[in-house]
Amino acid sequence: MAHEVRFATFGGPEVLEIAEIPTPEPGPGEVLVEVYAAGLNPVESAVRRGEHPERWHVEPPASQGRDLAGLVIATGPGVVRLGRGDEVMGFVDRGAQATHVVVPEANLLERPSALSWEVAGSLYTAGTTAWSIVEGLHLGPNDTVVITAAAGGVGCLAAQLARLRGAAVIGTAPDMRFDFLRQFGVIPLPYGPDLADRVREVAPHPANVFLDFLGEQAEEARALGIPPSRVFTLTDWDAIERDEAVRAGAGDIVALGRIAALVSARRLRLPIADVFPLEKVADAYRALERREAPGKIVLGMRVVDYPMQKSREPELKEQDVTIGVPTEHDRLDVEEAVPAAVGDGSVRRRRREAREHGVEQTSGEDGPGLHPTML
Repeated sequence: MAHEVRFATFGGPEVLEIAEIPTPEPGPGEVLVEVYAAGLNPVESAVRRGEHPERWHVEPPASQGRDLAGLVIATGPGVVRLGRGDEVMGFVDRGAQATHVVVPEANLLERPSALSWEVAGSLYTAGTTAWSIVEGLHLGPNDTVVITAAAGGVGCLAAQLARLRGAAVIGTAPDMRFDFLRQFGVIPLPYGPDLADRVREVAPHPANVFLDFLGEQAEEARALGIPPSRVFTLTDWDAIERDEAVRAGAGDIVALGRIAALVSARRLRLPIADVFPLEKVADAYRALERREAPGKIVLGMRVVDYPMQKSREPELKEQDVTIGVPTEHDRLDVEEAVPAAVGDGSVRRRRREAREHGVEQTSGEDGPGLHPTML
């Protein structure tokens, strides 16, 4: 038997359940993959909530998930390129979030050994979407790209691809992710109103590309004077119909091969923010929908565990409640905490006493004079 993620009614992450199903059998041109990792994508949440049914027609009960990586355990008639035991990565139209899934051979590549299972299993949607957008923009050093939700999977990949081509990148994210964005050469800005004005203040050149991975930001692109043909969005159908923004979508298996090669060569990085076991899929989507994760959130089908394990992950991860929260503590005197490497510590003791009393120490046998402003 196999297991897959399903929802029987539209709603939030709470409607997700794990269903037991017969192990599927591959048909002509298909292979059966035992899934090791499957990445999560924001569009899956929109589909599960029942948004824009005219665009994403889904009738519950329905499975979900596109990205996957795993091991080929059976092949159907006509399969010539892959065989049992091959490690693969790729995609399906729907249903990747399962222990076993049937995949057309044409949708799979062999997993490069340089890619972890988590990266390989979450690269297709984010990677090929970012590649498809940036590849067609012909960016150079005189371009400035604005990316909303730049710390997410597709956002950080698009930012890196734009930077490889010499463009400046301004990215929006929660304050706690600013250092994360700076690692990729991105100028960070916080979420919030008046984005166009704030972009103008920091942009080295006038912004001429707008990648809206957060949604509902197309008006800011218009305020910046960016033409609709250079404004891209993932799920904002109103912007597509009203403002003629371009809908961004995932690419093909060729694009996946190219982005995988760049990640394998360490020219791009796809950070993995967190890995959840299959039975915690609802928690995984709650983390995704906070839109704070640095990189990708992944379902792992073989998360390490063992019988009689005494130490387990808490239901609420510690970082979720501590990031950005100041911690009260007594002032630490670093000089006092570090033992003297040479001598008995008398010089530091006199320095501390001078600092406490605000007294200037003159030059003498102990060395050059010390002034309170120098301590």
